[in-house]
Amino acid sequence: MNTMEKISKIKNTKSAKILKLIFNKLVVNNLDIIWFLIIISIKEINYNKLISPYFLDYKTAIISSVIVIGSISLLFKNKNRIKYLYIMDILLSIIAFADTLYYRYSKGAISIGTIQNATMLGDVSSGVQSLLKFSDIFYFADIIILIPVLFLYKKLSRTDTFFYRRFIIFLVVFGIGVTGDARCINALDVEQPGLIHTMSNKMYLLSKIGNINFHVIDAYNETSTKLSNMQSVPASKQKEIKQYLQKKDATKGTVLKDAGKGKNLIVIQVEALQQFVIGKKINGEEITPNLNRWLGKSLYFNNYYYQAAAGTTADAEFLSLNSLYPAATGAAYELYPGDTFDSTAKQFNDKGYFTVALNGYENGFWNRNVMYKAEDFSKYFSAKDYNNDEQVGLGLSDKSFLNQTLQKLKTYKEPYYSFMITLSSHMPYDDQKGYGSDFNLGKYKGSYIGNYMNGIHYTDAQLGMFLDKLDNEGILKNSIVVLYGDHFAIPKYEAEGLYDVEGIQNATDLDWDKLQKVPMMIHFPDDANKGVNTLPAGQVDLYPTIANLFNLDKKYMFGTDLLNTNANVVSFRDSSFTDGNDFYVAGTDTYYDIKSGKKIPQTNILLNEKKDTTKQLEYNDEILNHNLIKSFEK
Repeated sequence: MNTMEKISKIKNTKSAKILKLIFNKLVVNNLDIIWFLIIISIKEINYNKLISPYFLDYKTAIISSVIVIGSISLLFKNKNRIKYLYIMDILLSIIAFADTLYYRYSKGAISIGTIQNATMLGDVSSGVQSLLKFSDIFYFADIIILIPVLFLYKKLSRTDTFFYRRFIIFLVVFGIGVTGDARCINALDVEQPGLIHTMSNKMYLLSKIGNINFHVIDAYNETSTKLSNMQSVPASKQKEIKQYLQKKDATKGTVLKDAGKGKNLIVIQVEALQQFVIGKKINGEEITPNLNRWLGKSLYFNNYYYQAAAGTTADAEFLSLNSLYPAATGAAYELYPGDTFDSTAKQFNDKGYFTVALNGYENGFWNRNVMYKAEDFSKYFSAKDYNNDEQVGLGLSDKSFLNQTLQKLKTYKEPYYSFMITLSSHMPYDDQKGYGSDFNLGKYKGSYIGNYMNGIHYTDAQLGMFLDKLDNEGILKNSIVVLYGDHFAIPKYEAEGLYDVEGIQNATDLDWDKLQKVPMMIHFPDDANKGVNTLPAGQVDLYPTIANLFNLDKKYMFGTDLLNTNANVVSFRDSSFTDGNDFYVAGTDTYYDIKSGKKIPQTNILLNEKKDTTKQLEYNDEILNHNLIKSFEK
């Protein structure tokens, strides 16, 4: 062997040793961190693909956020580092799994407010089971497999470096992650100013910055909101909000003005009554024959959207009773029972009416026992005030509830205002005590959509019985009846069943949003003023409309009197809106022409409607967070 060959062999040996040293130091010594960064990034990216197939620019934000969390492990010695990473894997996997289930159910994002509502949702075990898929094991498979692997990995001989070295490496890696996060968040803030603070469009926010960043920002906003709520709103801002509401009230109309003078008002909020069942037949049989008949004898609003958010049924009540939007997160019924409200009950009390709320469920559910006092109802009847002689689903059957409520109405001194909430048509719609077994659902029998149609068929029969009895007893001679649905019946994960019933193929976001309507009717004595009103409307508009009929004040309302306008914009809590011609889907930042179903560019008119929606939601949150109606009243 010549000299050059010997030198080359020595160099190769040294290179091999250096490479082996580098491999041991950077790879073997850090396999736990490398594994964490890879597996958590894959899980988070998989979740983001589920919720945002339209956006492809989220990976930088996701990987950056995982780097930030992983970098903290560098502050620990080897064995404690493994424990930290394993615990974080479990925690982040549980969060991603929970977020996935929630998205399948509502196509929404879990926030701290949503978690606060969990105590008010009752037993949801059957609903959760229906959301599970075999592929969900992906979130936890690595955690189980890693137990023996980590046990062996701990036995490897790894050198613990001094803390100051670990700290320097931590700063470098942490800085890389934070820089990537900051760039993504700043880019979104430039594109959608204010979105990060208000979180009004949670799904779009989540889809752009990833799951981990979303929850961190949600926690930060929740904390900062609580801190800012301790401070008063500047007088100039209060004046600005009050003037906006006064401008909304400035539109005066004469159509049916004071038509309800001296009459009773009976409001019925129907659980999960969606618009698509109205007039619909399955195998030649009407799903809602009684409602179809009564809608034909009433003023029927067929373009009426529910605007409820995380608070579902409670939000529908809040919107309808106060003409305020739901809370940005959570349920207003849970978050703001100490606020002052200018509710329907308060105004009817001022007119000498007896005001009463009635439902056949637990009185503390959705915090109603507290909130109805805040809304100034004179009386609240709940499950404890009824004879629980028949149960359907969650509680007292609609049949028994409506029959017993009728007897209560007959004892009230007129005029009275009664607000009623039904219960039996609550998901999972599989407990009607055999009623409707002769309802031929055909291919839908036993499916989610089939169970719903059977459930609402049952409730329709009870509503028809109740309305007919009101008529036969002569109560309708001196009463106005308002009936509407509270929120969706079919969650997004069961959308295909709904699309099949509606004959929709290749559905778009617009197709889904157009189906998020609920029927609303106003019945007058002697079937007066019957007809169909096609104006786009929402639950926030109900109170102003009632205020016109009964000559109530309209001081602090975001809604519109539907009887005295030719145009209206319906705004939703996620910042979406529709003016009846176009629909803005906030989750994808897309405008649609409703008639053609095609995407359209933003116009100046649509931009102004978008700005007004944002302004209303901002003002609404200031009112709720700072109890501004109390200040306005002073």
